[in-house]
Amino acid sequence: MSGRQPTVHHADFIQSAIAGSDAARSALVASWRRSLTLHGLDPAERKAPQRLTKSELSEARQRIEPLLRAADASLDRLYLAVGGVGCCVLLADRDGIPVERRGAVADDDTFDEWGLWTGTVWSEDSEGTNGIGTCLADQRALTIHRDQHFFSRNTLLSCTTAPIFDHEGNLAAALDVSSCRSDLTEGFVNLIAIAVGDAARRIEAENFRLVFSDARILLAPVAERSASALIAVNGDDLVIGATRSARLGLGITQQVLARGLPAADILGNLARAAEDLDEAERGVVQRAMARAEGNVSAAASSLGISRATLHRKLARFGIRRPH
Repeated sequence: MSGRQPTVHHADFIQSAIAGSDAARSALVASWRRSLTLHGLDPAERKAPQRLTKSELSEARQRIEPLLRAADASLDRLYLAVGGVGCCVLLADRDGIPVERRGAVADDDTFDEWGLWTGTVWSEDSEGTNGIGTCLADQRALTIHRDQHFFSRNTLLSCTTAPIFDHEGNLAAALDVSSCRSDLTEGFVNLIAIAVGDAARRIEAENFRLVFSDARILLAPVAERSASALIAVNGDDLVIGATRSARLGLGITQQVLARGLPAADILGNLARAAEDLDEAERGVVQRAMARAEGNVSAAASSLGISRATLHRKLARFGIRRPH
């Protein structure tokens, strides 16, 4: 790990960029401007990041507890991918407070010193432009690499972060991989970004399945096939939930769900295809029964299925045995 050696002229560089016209074109400079003018921060500020008390952190964890359960396996998997190269994994709530962390014991002191720890406040209004805070402010995946940070004291950090949305499509958390290694290449940062994005989508999907544990979970037919574009369908074939990806891709809103949305209305061809398959299977069963003159054992044998399975199909399709 590198020691603290902030860029000498970083604060002047920030001020110059904000004074120019780049803020209208650059999301990064726009964040710097928010940090300076909206939040009243000084890029040369040396004060350590704010930290919650143990009781405050405990309350923050309780507020996000269901999502933490959904995220546990994905956090472990992500850490296995990046932990060996000097990175830590942080899951922050929507206020920018890391409430869960994965990291190597050998690096704990360094990361704790830098504030890459649970209970540290990384919101943009507290720490200026940074991975967690700016991801939450912009609601998009991003990397804030070294001198892209607002504070000079954070310019040795590299933070790659993706937003996590809850079962109703609302911003709920941010997943971050941070490092203070000096030898992180652009190529490796890009690989980290892919891993973080994939993990965030897995957490969203798992959280959605846990919330709608009694419903059928289906992959939504959206243009960009995504494992996180899910809908929940109840026993009456009404859509009762949709992830953010599904909502954006299909135009589903809370109002639409409240009115009642038949699954067939959005599944379209998929629903019709399922109906066609059922009708085709029904015909096969009927013909087998007719050839066997109503003998269930003979019909099952000709179909290559058990008698119990055939009895279930007969009941499902409402087929009566000929007399």
